[in-house]
Amino acid sequence: MPTLRHTIADDLRTQITTGRLKAGERLPSEPQLAADYKVSTPTLRNALALLQAEGLIEKIHGKGNFVRHPLRRLTYTGGHLTPDTDLHVTIRTTNLRARGDLIPLLKVLSGTPLTEFLYLTHQRESPHSLAHIYVPQDLEHAELPWCRPGWAETRETVTARLPTPEEASALRISTTLAVLAITRVSSDITGRVVEAARLVLPGDRANALFITHHTTEERGTEG
Repeated sequence: MPTLRHTIADDLRTQITTGRLKAGERLPSEPQLAADYKVSTPTLRNALALLQAEGLIEKIHGKGNFVRHPLRRLTYTGGHLTPDTDLHVTIRTTNLRARGDLIPLLKVLSGTPLTEFLYLTHQRESPHSLAHIYVPQDLEHAELPWCRPGWAETRETVTARLPTPEEASALRISTTLAVLAITRVSSDITGRVVEAARLVLPGDRANALFITHHTTEERGTEG
């Protein structure tokens, strides 16, 4: 038997998918919805959390709950998100010192000066992906992450996990929605790490694609 939160979520989901509640429209306040459905506010919020985890609504602090515009599912491949149309990016740059897990990630000494680039992509008004990029400040062209020549090796680690509270807040997603967390480390021909990136992609709008090219070695016949 469906629980109250699932019954409420099903009703609101139907209103959204049939167009009774349109993209960008603000839902009634949580106290009003709780009164309409004759449930407690915590039960109502649990129902809204289900829709938020599905990417159907988003909660904007101080404004309320809104029906999301349909989100494009992007593909992460070769260090980039494609397609990138309809997305715009905000960038924030910060100077900091290597601390904690950045030390082994970048293979630098504690206190090494770094530049952090925070990338937040948006589709319309909705946050779409988050990236923190770290570059040692003594590198040439440190102001141009993802655009430097001379990379010899890039290693990527992909993990499916729940977002941190800070990530959920920045991306306006539920803490119950799984994300793809990608850690990418690039090194030059000397083995020095020239960039480390941490990307967070909500699971309701992103795929990861990895392509392997196989080569056949031809061996000569020994006489």
